[in-house]
Amino acid sequence: MKRSTIHKPETKLGNMSSPSTLTFLEHYCLKTWPELFLAFLCFLSIWCLKQRKKVMTEWPVIGILPSLIANAHRIHDWTTEIANTFGATVARRAGPACMAIDFLFTCDPCNIEYIARTNFLNFPKGTEFNGTFDILGEGIFNVDDELWHKQRSMARVAMASNTFRRSVSIAASKVLGDSLLPVLASKESPSVIDLEDVLLRYTFDTSMLFIFGRNPKCLSADFPENEFQKAMENGLESVFYRHILPHPVWKLFKWLNIWKERQLKQAWKTIDQYVEQYISEKKRLDLIKGSTQAENNDILETYINFQKQESWPDHMVPKNDKFLRDAMLSLLFAGRDTVGAGLSWFFWSVCKDPRVVSKVVDELRLVYSKKQRDHSIVNEKQQQQQQQQQPWLLFDAVDLREMVYLHAALCESMRLYPPLPLNRKTPLKEDVLPDGTVARPGTMVVISTFAMGRMEWIWGKDWAEFKPERWIDAKGMLSREMQSFFTFNIGPRACLGKNVAFTLMKMAASAVLLNFHVELLAGQKVEPKSTLVLRMKNGLKVRVERRNNT
Repeated sequence: MKRSTIHKPETKLGNMSSPSTLTFLEHYCLKTWPELFLAFLCFLSIWCLKQRKKVMTEWPVIGILPSLIANAHRIHDWTTEIANTFGATVARRAGPACMAIDFLFTCDPCNIEYIARTNFLNFPKGTEFNGTFDILGEGIFNVDDELWHKQRSMARVAMASNTFRRSVSIAASKVLGDSLLPVLASKESPSVIDLEDVLLRYTFDTSMLFIFGRNPKCLSADFPENEFQKAMENGLESVFYRHILPHPVWKLFKWLNIWKERQLKQAWKTIDQYVEQYISEKKRLDLIKGSTQAENNDILETYINFQKQESWPDHMVPKNDKFLRDAMLSLLFAGRDTVGAGLSWFFWSVCKDPRVVSKVVDELRLVYSKKQRDHSIVNEKQQQQQQQQQPWLLFDAVDLREMVYLHAALCESMRLYPPLPLNRKTPLKEDVLPDGTVARPGTMVVISTFAMGRMEWIWGKDWAEFKPERWIDAKGMLSREMQSFFTFNIGPRACLGKNVAFTLMKMAASAVLLNFHVELLAGQKVEPKSTLVLRMKNGLKVRVERRNNT
């Protein structure tokens, strides 16, 4: 008996007219599934577009990590949007469970005061902060507890001396008269200059003078590139991205030596080379002088003498160069970057409002005329000689006390554009903030003074208006009611260099505005750069023209 032969029908993909000839699986794979897949893609695309319009989206498993990464390039504006959308204090998680970061964002002045002053001991910077800023070593901005107390005690003694205050004023006057004002004069209109670059060079040269006792002359007509200054910029930019990425991710990048971690490694090496050179040269000069009782002309020299004095024991002042390196680098970071950024945003804010410029210049002329009257004992011939030697109208530290409106204008610009827009803390124990928010141990508490300066419920409906009068009382004096001004921090970690910063800013601002008319270049886009210090993304383009002060 012959076995019957079964002939299976041949199926061609091109002939789809008869579904009965296809298997059930083939039919739905080739005909139904593509339609469903296309519909799913359309739905997903529409949903993603809608999510992009949202300030912050909390995704399953990964939390707000996509939103955080998507807004990293505009992090400061994003914090303002978060506060306006979700409230002044927001708790969220970013990243998968294995590497999640618990964030607690706040711009509430009551919460900030509680964290920075009332319960300060429970909110240190934390070990993760120290690791993130490892380039600063054990400097004053990067440590807690006993190390911080030691650093702060030394810095307070060093900055409280009349010698130090005088050295800051002398350094600023020298750089202003010899560099900044001549450079501006050489770049008069119609030339366009980047004023932010000029001001950062001014603060770098000035800070190097009173910290290391040397002037690198970074501010000169040909705008030379300084390797040390560039390394500092690259290092701080790299550190910023460590705050965006989960801790294990940037640690992996560091181990692989890729992306911003490679840039940080190179910057770190350059910084160490320069600082080690400055320390060794200073010690060599100190040996030549042969006296520890001589007047110290810079902070490095002061700290080296601290190491020699028995009144500062070893457990307070380590007798090694690393201690000097960490301390000086932290002070240079504060002196150069924050002051330079503060000045840049001041000129951007003031020069947009002719009314404010006029009031500042009127005050400066009044102070200068008073200064001239007070020195009327100098005969006319001597005055002419002095003017020939120094063609610029400059002020000293004593004159700055009379500049009330200028001081208020600086406060107002730092309200809207704080040099350090974000601060970070980590609670040791579970705590409840004044608004009822629970801060759990290990949470990254992010304080945004940038967002705080833009809250209508704090500053009123005119919060966006540049208004120096906010900081002046009815008697025409600087207001004592500055509870909402946290630019220089508050509490035990309040900035010791606040007066130094105002001295450097007021000396530069007064000198530039009294000697030059500054005009902003029309059409330029000025916006914050995503960095630890509030820099400008595209610089500040201006034209300058010499004022006729005769």
